[in-house]
Amino acid sequence: MIPGFANDSLLSGLVGALGIVAIMGIAAGTCHYALYLLIRYRRRGGVATLDIRVLRAARGPASLFLFILGIFLAYFLLIQHPHPSFDFANGHDVWVVRVWLISVIAQASYLGSHLIQDLIGWYLENLSYKTASDLDDKLMPQARRFTPLVVYTVGALMALDVVGIAVTPLIAGLGIGGIAVALALQPTLSNLFSGTFMISEGELNEGDFIELENGPSGFVVDVSWRSTKIRDRFNNMIMIPNSKMMDSVMTNYYSREKAMTVMVACGVSYDSDLERVEEVALEEAVSVRDDLESAIKDYDPSLLYIEFGESNIEFLVIMQAEDRLGTFYVKHELIKRIHSRFNREGIEINYPVRKLAFPPEDDPFYSMRG
Repeated sequence: MIPGFANDSLLSGLVGALGIVAIMGIAAGTCHYALYLLIRYRRRGGVATLDIRVLRAARGPASLFLFILGIFLAYFLLIQHPHPSFDFANGHDVWVVRVWLISVIAQASYLGSHLIQDLIGWYLENLSYKTASDLDDKLMPQARRFTPLVVYTVGALMALDVVGIAVTPLIAGLGIGGIAVALALQPTLSNLFSGTFMISEGELNEGDFIELENGPSGFVVDVSWRSTKIRDRFNNMIMIPNSKMMDSVMTNYYSREKAMTVMVACGVSYDSDLERVEEVALEEAVSVRDDLESAIKDYDPSLLYIEFGESNIEFLVIMQAEDRLGTFYVKHELIKRIHSRFNREGIEINYPVRKLAFPPEDDPFYSMRG
């Protein structure tokens, strides 16, 4: 080969390869800046709309794709060049293609992950508050956290398949390993799935007053994926694992409606005028209803006689309070007022009474017991 021609051939090959890299680099920079200007123009109102989020997520991956594409085009130009200095690049076409595909998968995974997270963020900011249920407000943030893990896992499996590693046996092995991990993490997974069920059912919300069977009671502060936090009547914070919440019988006093029935048990002596007792007790119940903010105003109190007790004729006064806490105030005030009114009216509430019956003295068994 003529030395001058060889040098010209080498120079032309290098210039061509560097020219392609330079052109694609300029194209990448231009794309990056153009998208920046477009995002800035679209964001004049100061609100990140859906198209702005899509453009912002695609800006980096698109520019990087063009630059890497330039490198690979320069490589393929070099291997087509006849100069012997470029022989080192020959014979590696398969691996170069694999590297190219892996880089595309990596960029697509990055773009997909950020795009999905941005779309979820846009939905939470613009649409979630318009829905009738707050279920999406609870599930979407958690879905946004798990999105990168899912997308990058799928991308990694695709990259392994490109390299030539069989993915099917790997997935099977991961399945067996997953069973072992699931057994080791059984308590954590149990809390996770229990929290998912409670959030999706929507029967437990922040501010509800709940009580567990043979367990604590209090107001719900937060329902997370691992535990539920409640604040008891002593203002202490209690964290209950979600699995325990699911396995226990739970009473939600605020489910559907916060209003709760208040029943005050009482009794009067057998000598009392029951009509007058009913009239007086209901008058006091109505006054409690009208005076207390925690009492339901459109509920008429009622009185029911329930049994002949050992010392009194027992009855119930029935009212309604706005919520669980209000039941204590209503019952407290009603007991005070009925007691005070009965004292003024001369209506007697007996202490426990026992009647002793003695046999006559002529009873033949009386002398024997005496």
